[in-house]
Amino acid sequence: MGLDSVLRELRALQTAGVIENYAIGGAVGAAAYTTPAATDDVDVFVIFRGESAKSLTPLSPIYEFLLPRGARVEGPYVVIGGWPVQFLPAGTDLLEDAVAMANEAKVSEQSTRIFSAEHLAAVAIQLGRAKDHVRALQLMEAPGFDRERFDALLGKYDLRKKYETLLGRFREDS
Repeated sequence: MGLDSVLRELRALQTAGVIENYAIGGAVGAAAYTTPAATDDVDVFVIFRGESAKSLTPLSPIYEFLLPRGARVEGPYVVIGGWPVQFLPAGTDLLEDAVAMANEAKVSEQSTRIFSAEHLAAVAIQLGRAKDHVRALQLMEAPGFDRERFDALLGKYDLRKKYETLLGRFREDS
């Protein structure tokens, strides 16, 4: 039950062709690289297939697939196995790249797709909230963090100025 159920249903969505691809981001994704942060939900970024991608309600096929399988809707979440899951269209170039380049990882003994640490940090910098800045700094300190890859993402997605602002604030607080 729990997160295992979420991971099974994500694979089922992809296998059934409801979504083309997915990757876990947010705090649950970051937990693969850093000390887990408290979180109430799982952020799943999805790329849709066919007509769903052009629809004004792209999440409808996800709901239609999951509700008969025991999921329920609570506000912006689909609750699967007790976990609130927020399905988010990968609506920016950075998010589409993060999904495409996601790492295969074992979570709860199951294989799933998770944003790379470098993509998680870049997304956090792009979002710019205080909690995102903390996450970005934690990820940059994680073992195996590829600074060259991260630097390339900053350039590709025009995030250098936001990154420098973050570093300036961090230096001011030291």
